[in-house]
Amino acid sequence: MKDMISKKVLSSLLGGFVLSFASNIMAAETWDMPLAYSATNYHSVIAKEFAEEVTAGQSDIEIVTHPSGSLFKGGEIYGAVRRGLAPIGERLVSALSNESPVFSIDAVPFLATDFNSAWNLYQASKPAMENILKKHRLKLLYSMPWPPQGLYANKPIDSVADMKGLKFRAYNPATSTIAELMGAIPTKIEAAEVSQAFATGVAESMLSSGSTGYDQKLWEHVDYWYDVKAWLPKNMVFVNTRAWEALSPETQKVILTAAANAEKKGWAKAESLSNWYKEELTKNGMTVAEASPTLKADFKAIGETMTADWLKEAGAEGQAIIDSYQAM
Repeated sequence: MKDMISKKVLSSLLGGFVLSFASNIMAAETWDMPLAYSATNYHSVIAKEFAEEVTAGQSDIEIVTHPSGSLFKGGEIYGAVRRGLAPIGERLVSALSNESPVFSIDAVPFLATDFNSAWNLYQASKPAMENILKKHRLKLLYSMPWPPQGLYANKPIDSVADMKGLKFRAYNPATSTIAELMGAIPTKIEAAEVSQAFATGVAESMLSSGSTGYDQKLWEHVDYWYDVKAWLPKNMVFVNTRAWEALSPETQKVILTAAANAEKKGWAKAESLSNWYKEELTKNGMTVAEASPTLKADFKAIGETMTADWLKEAGAEGQAIIDSYQAM
């Protein structure tokens, strides 16, 4: 009789444990993470690795990435996370210039033209970025760069004068301004639409990294890429503050660790891919060349104009960022 009771008690305890374990698994919340770029782009690959590290590291949440603008288009992601329609997402920093001039420093041409200076600019501007995100009920998790920006064009470009009248892909206020200063015609086009835009003649030129050309196979539609090293834009991954504060301290720690790992990998990957992308563009028939001395001088003048204009708009906060950056 005692054996029967013991077996019943043991069975009951085991059943309760199984139910409790299953309940904990079922309680794991799914976080959908919208991404603007293709699944094979290294930004999306590292975001997926970040999501997998978070998911494996604790049981509170499972992060699922949605690349290629499949959940929200690039231009919708920031607002979606801000409003809580998605708990986490990624966006090109300079595309948020309308939110604050601090974000547009990421696309001021010829201010930071290599990975070391781009990292220093990120460190100088990061506190101001975090303050703006906090006001928007968001928290910065990590940021990683694209390779230096080059000039894509469907004809040879020797000077800025050659850009006059060309339809120029713009994706933020800074690139629209560059187009206007060159005499080109700015046309707003999101990343996922670039290939189609060039194929149909909606775009004839743009400033973007070798990564964009490789991902979109632009050698099918564009003949020239000039390595002008205009700037190194960054993407950033951020989380809705309400969603963040609902997490346990243990889960927050797991996410912050994964974010730090993603940022470190992202900067290293961008630098390692920089020359590789140029080689791939050449291999596939695109003419890859250094900018002519005239084009370099023209772009330098545009950069000086835009830096001065940015400082006027950003005021004391912007000057503090520049001062901090120049002191590094």
